[in-house]
Amino acid sequence: MDNFLASSLKQFHEFKSLGDKTFAQLSDEQLFWQFNPSSNSIALIVKHLHGNMLSRWTDFLHSDGEKEGRDRDMEFENTEMSRAQLIAQWNEGWDCLFQVLESLNEQDLTKTILIRGEGHTVLAAIHRQLAHYPYHVGQIVYIGKMCQDEQWTSLSIPKGKSADFNQEKFGQSKKV
Repeated sequence: MDNFLASSLKQFHEFKSLGDKTFAQLSDEQLFWQFNPSSNSIALIVKHLHGNMLSRWTDFLHSDGEKEGRDRDMEFENTEMSRAQLIAQWNEGWDCLFQVLESLNEQDLTKTILIRGEGHTVLAAIHRQLAHYPYHVGQIVYIGKMCQDEQWTSLSIPKGKSADFNQEKFGQSKKV
């Protein structure tokens, strides 16, 4: 189970990295761009992730993961903020998650925590967020790609480069 915690932590770091690499490619204006009024901008998605992460991971083992002070609906309202403030929220949310995951041990995984009054094992709660956060990070990447169009730098294997990538990977010594 310690491998589960290490693997989860690694996955979460990879998800954060995809967001970081997307932000690096975008202008300030693109972070706040919305396809239409009913769509979310990257900024709104970051606000939502920030609110969710602070709510879920603060006092993780001892209080309900949906904190009383959280205003989820406001996470989806446009508010004035700078790029620096947005990135600070992004980092604060992830830092909260990382601190908790790094403090957990194998025995904690079978403990029960509450999210909106519903009991979940710590293991299930981590799985829940392993599904939720990449969903939104994928949205961030997709919006970034839409904004950048032909100037987008791929975050994975670039289109038309799969054979080159595989040749390079299979040409390396095996890592088990």
